[in-house]
Amino acid sequence: MSAHCQLTGSKPGFGNAISHSHRRTSRRFDPNVQRKRYWLPSEGRHVRLTLSARAIKTIDVNGIEAAVARIRARGGKV
Repeated sequence: MSAHCQLTGSKPGFGNAISHSHRRTSRRFDPNVQRKRYWLPSEGRHVRLTLSARAIKTIDVNGIEAAVARIRARGGKV
């Protein structure tokens, strides 16, 4: 699964893992991405979205219709 949120657009960040001896190796900081299924009443169907935990909380506040409109405005496919 791609570590990319459809709503917020958050992607992995990159940095270094620093050991006790202070050697640096590359690492990835992935967002907390989940696959979630929502009922979309306006279209009479379910949609499955890849969302970060923060985006799930945003949908709880603003609603799925506003979230889908925002995803489509960004050029995403739902």
